[in-house]
Amino acid sequence: MAYQQDSQQDSPRPESPIISAQEGDDLEAKYAVRYRRLARPWRIAIMMMVSTLIVLAINQIFNLGFLIGEVMQDARYLYIYAGLILSMVFIYFPATRRSAIDRVAWYDMVIIAVIAAMFSYYAWNTERIIFEAWEYAAPDLGIWLSLATWSVVLEAGRRTGGWPIFVIVLVCSLYPLYADRMPDVISGVSMGLGEAATFHVMSEESLFGIPMRVAALLLFGFLLFGVSLQHTGAGSFFINLAFALLGKTRGGPAKVAIFSSGLMGSMSGGPVTNVLTTGPLSIPAMRRIGFSRGYAAGVEACASTGGVLMPPIMGATAFVMASFLGVNYATVAIAASIPSLLYFFGLFMQIDAYAARHQLHGLPEKELPRLGDVFKEGWYFLFVFALLVWMLIFMQREATAPFYATALLLVINQFTRHRWSFKELGQYLQSIGGILAELGGILAAIGLIIGALQVTGMAGTLTNDLVYLAGDSVLILLVMGALTSFVLGIGMTVTAAYIFLAIILAPALIRAGLDPLASHMFIMYWGMLSFITPPVALAAFVAASVAKVSAMRAGFEAMRLGTIIYFIPFFFVFNPALLMQGSVVEIFTVLVTALLGVWLLSAALQGYLIGIGQLGYGALGWVARVLVLGGGLLLAAPGGGMLGVGHGTLAASALTLVALGALIVLGQRKATGEALHFTL
Repeated sequence: MAYQQDSQQDSPRPESPIISAQEGDDLEAKYAVRYRRLARPWRIAIMMMVSTLIVLAINQIFNLGFLIGEVMQDARYLYIYAGLILSMVFIYFPATRRSAIDRVAWYDMVIIAVIAAMFSYYAWNTERIIFEAWEYAAPDLGIWLSLATWSVVLEAGRRTGGWPIFVIVLVCSLYPLYADRMPDVISGVSMGLGEAATFHVMSEESLFGIPMRVAALLLFGFLLFGVSLQHTGAGSFFINLAFALLGKTRGGPAKVAIFSSGLMGSMSGGPVTNVLTTGPLSIPAMRRIGFSRGYAAGVEACASTGGVLMPPIMGATAFVMASFLGVNYATVAIAASIPSLLYFFGLFMQIDAYAARHQLHGLPEKELPRLGDVFKEGWYFLFVFALLVWMLIFMQREATAPFYATALLLVINQFTRHRWSFKELGQYLQSIGGILAELGGILAAIGLIIGALQVTGMAGTLTNDLVYLAGDSVLILLVMGALTSFVLGIGMTVTAAYIFLAIILAPALIRAGLDPLASHMFIMYWGMLSFITPPVALAAFVAASVAKVSAMRAGFEAMRLGTIIYFIPFFFVFNPALLMQGSVVEIFTVLVTALLGVWLLSAALQGYLIGIGQLGYGALGWVARVLVLGGGLLLAAPGGGMLGVGHGTLAASALTLVALGALIVLGQRKATGEALHFTL
């Protein structure tokens, strides 16, 4: 095949897929260009800051009281936490792309000193701030410090999230100043500049509201656990495990990307980070057996993004969602199981169909790692993972479980060939600092938006307005919610986008009569779709840089491969049985029909039905594919529930469309004299 030969000519022949932990770290570092290259004094400063944060977090989350004989007030802890996080933002992130990345600029040193002074003042005066209600009646010094802090947070948000985040946060955080002069639909209570500043900084609803509290008191442990996995060789272990299991199957390297990226994405919570971890190995392997550059980049982007949806960890978003809903973590993880299964099943079937259509085989068995060797090398990752899941589901210790799992992992690691020296320990602490700084800068900025909406009364007004604009149509409200979630998800991490949307949008969906869990899952799904949807598609664009292909081509390939994910949120809102809510018979019915529907959807999107072969040729072939696509959608859509159509009616309509498509395919084969044959 010329297509395959060409791909082999322009792709260097890689060695065995097995990679080491150090090689994985080097691959990630090669593409991580956002951070400064820090000199030794600054690296030491980062390590000291991160170590301080770890000690403070353990003391606060475990209620140890070993620092002052009693548990520190949460407010004081948050002031210290935010001060250290914001300082690291200005150490790690240069002001502009043209700024020097090999040194910390003098003006950043000034900002860091100002941050240290301001947040030390806040921490020292925590009791006064609380008991004297400084958010409403601060002294003059408190007002000036609040204005300076506001400015610093805006700049931190710009450096970590880019100009779109800066503009959005600036306009929204200033809203209390002009809320009374807005049209009635979006008007609110107004206040002066000083009052707005003190509310943002001194209250528990803005800068130190839900985003910062969740990050400092819940997500912190999971960030530690994710970084620990990457620095102890988990990335290479999961990739090698995937190659051992799936490498020799049809289209093997692409299926490896699904398996390994799904597992890593569940732990890291960052589609872009996931692409950088697994993409530099999986993409060249896909290219080697004949996948085009754009298709390989699309596969990696979709797999890495989908990992955020996969239980048990779901990139830590599951724990935030459980906190919002007031349910235990297991409820959210179980609810997410069927939607994530459908998504990855759709990816798998599309890749298998594509590989069958283009006759793309797997890698030679002699080049693949042996399963026994892989388990021998990294068995303890599965053991630690099992401990974490057991503590989360059965012991329900969401905040403390990742600390125990991290401690066990680090202890076991020191008895393996991956054991750390002081150099590796330093790199580990610096990686933690980078992730904390990036997430913390964005969450701090998002907190200002939430605070502005709360103090002006707009949080409730937006909910009412959305319901009013949608009228009696829940479908219109869902479409509005999907578009809003998509737009607001641009440039944010999945967790940050979800937190913002859970406060602003979820109440409107729930008020319209939708299931609370389904509403929160809906906005989480649509909030992360910007990672694979042009014109933004951050995960696809990063995968494109690894594959050396046009960013937009990778984005559109990712969008096509991830087509099913655009429908799944609507499906489980229509019938929460897809979220494991309902009778056993109902759940089983919607699961089986959804799997069959996704199978047909995958076939239509790739033009090849496993067991039948190619779905026609030319214009009639496209008609057949559209018919099968429609049948797949009807079969995947859950009957009953809000949709108001029975399972039988949907199935009958789906089979009718599929039968019409099959008649076209059979007619074309008869006309060309091609024998009907079944193929796997």
